[in-house]
Amino acid sequence: MSGSLPALDVGHDEALRLRQEGRIQPFEQILAEALRQYPGGQLLEAELEREDGHLIYEIELLTPDGVVRELELDARTGNILKDDVDD
Repeated sequence: MSGSLPALDVGHDEALRLRQEGRIQPFEQILAEALRQYPGGQLLEAELEREDGHLIYEIELLTPDGVVRELELDARTGNILKDDVDD
């Protein structure tokens, strides 16, 4: 069987532990990076997921022009991995 495994949500307790261990960046830093791409955007939803062994923040933003963007950011580095219009 080939392909990716489904993403699994990371619970609050595990997310806190990962942050305390320095394995992920604080959500505030990740959100600031996402909002740098879309100044004036509003946070709609955010999740920390484990995807193919990597920790990913998935963020949905409403841009000032009314478009919903879905961004995925590496939870360790803050790098933007995906930036798409949400269907």
